[in-house]
Parts: sequence; structure tokens; C-alpha cells
Amino acid sequence: MEKQRDSRLMNAVIRIEGLTKEFGTLKAVDDLTVDVYPGGVVGLLGPNGAGKSTTIRMLLALIRPTSGDASILGVSIEHPSRYIERVGALIETPAFYPKLSGNDNMRTLAVLDGQPEARIEKALEIVGLTSRRGDRVSEYSLGMKQRLGIAAALLRDPDILILDEPMNGLDPAGIVEIRTLLKGLAQQGKTILVSSHLLAEVQAVADQVIIINKGRLVFEGDLASLLEEAAHEVVVAPEILDDLTALASVLERAGYELTVEERSIRVVGAVEAPAQLNRLAFDSGISLAELRVHDEDLEAVFLRLTNREMGL
Repeated sequence: MEKQRDSRLMNAVIRIEGLTKEFGTLKAVDDLTVDVYPGGVVGLLGPNGAGKSTTIRMLLALIRPTSGDASILGVSIEHPSRYIERVGALIETPAFYPKLSGNDNMRTLAVLDGQPEARIEKALEIVGLTSRRGDRVSEYSLGMKQRLGIAAALLRDPDILILDEPMNGLDPAGIVEIRTLLKGLAQQGKTILVSSHLLAEVQAVADQVIIINKGRLVFEGDLASLLEEAAHEVVVAPEILDDLTALASVLERAGYELTVEERSIRVVGAVEAPAQLNRLAFDSGISLAELRVHDEDLEAVFLRLTNREMGL
């Protein structure tokens, strides 16, 4: 895929260039080139096994790439000590001492990372755990543990926050908690790279979107540009199934592009014309059982783009 580069290129806080990682015969990340710009929430999307976690681990210098390079804040990942203090990360489910309080867990992490204890209170305040700081972590819900993990990532007061599947396994209330938290952090000026296979949840919070599949780039751009790829259709279904073929002929003669399904017709690009479709059916003596506008969501767009990229 050709990358769309612009004047913001020099301001990219994360730049990935030809990054590749092979595990034996498996190519987990395949010549990935993409930029992340400062500010807001950037969604790194893809199905399980797409290469999201592998990419993140290379950015954090947890594993070495087979080839290619990446830089964070202008520093190559070959030199993580030069940028790691400005990056906070949460990789999968955070591990804490269950018998210790949230505050004591944070104190332990602050000492190990060489961070001042003064940052603990601020980090807990940001994630909304101040009132529960004295409770044992074993009493925390999964959503609270995820928020405590993000608080730990915030101890360095980082410019960039990298979160790998922070909403994985959460119930709807926990997902809303994390979504609200990410929005608040973005408003404070932090750049947040969050990987997820929960496309609808990322749609609710992301400003920029990167989609990868089988280690390869499928889409890069802002969310509005991605949603412009969505198909906008009107679903029309006759009351009497035997009228389906006749209805399709009427709509085709009127110049509409359509797809005939088992019991209905999808009319492409007619979202502003349902009344016209209804009149055409009525004038032809066909009663309708269904007439509704259908817009693809982010998940449907992702699946279609992925299939197209893979030649399916």
C-alpha cells in the first residue's frame, strides 16, 4: 500500500520503516511502514494474530526486529535507553501483588523504576483510584486492575502511552471506564497508541487508525477517512417474496446499483432516496415489508478492506 505522507512527517512521534519480524517460517510483521503523529488516541487494529503485539514489543525493545527499523521521539529502537523514560506501557493483563493495596503496589513499582513517590498520588488520581488506593488489589474488579496498570504506566509522566489490548476481557462497564480514561489522557496532550481487536470500542475513542493484518498495513489515516470507506445502502424487502425479482428490475431500470439477496435488496448509495424507492415500488404494485438505511460500522469496513488487501 502506498503511504500518504504530508508535512506532518517531521513531527511523527513514532516512525516505523520496513519493520519485519520472523519467527522461523512465520512472518509476524511484514515490511510495516507507518507513522504516528502527536496527540490523541491512535488505534492499532487487527484480528488476533495480525502482528499488533509483536509490533508493540519491538517498539518497546522487548524483542528485536528481523529487519527494518523504528524510532520513538526521533530515537531508533536500537537505543531504547534514550527514549524509554518518556514512554509508558501496559502489555496485556498487569500483574500485581494481590495482598498488597493499590498504593503499596504503586510504591513498589516506583522504587523499582526509580520514580519519586510524589507521582503515585497523581497517577492514581488520573485513573480514578484515589478512593480505593488503600484496598487490596485482590478486591479490585478487572477494570480497576486495568486502570491500576495504566496508573503504573503513568508513573514516568510519559509523553507516549502504549497499551496492548487494555479492554480485553472487560465487561461493558469496564470498557466504558477505560474509554473515558483514554479520552481524558488524550485531552492532556499525551499520545496514546492502543492496540485492540475490539473495533467498535476503538471507533468510540480513536482519532487516528492503523489497521494491519497478517503483519501488513491495510489502512493508515484518521477515523473520518476510514469511515468514508463505509458502504451506505438502503435495504428494501417486498412483503411478498415472489415480488423480489420484479422489484429488482424496477430499481435497476431506475438506474440504481443493487445487490439481490435471499429475501431483500441492498441499494448502494441511495441513503437519501428511500422515499423515491418506496414510490417506485408502490407505482409497480409492490408492497414493502422493509425499507431502512444501512451504514457499515468500523468492523464491517475493516473486514472488507482486509479481504480486498489479501485479494479475497
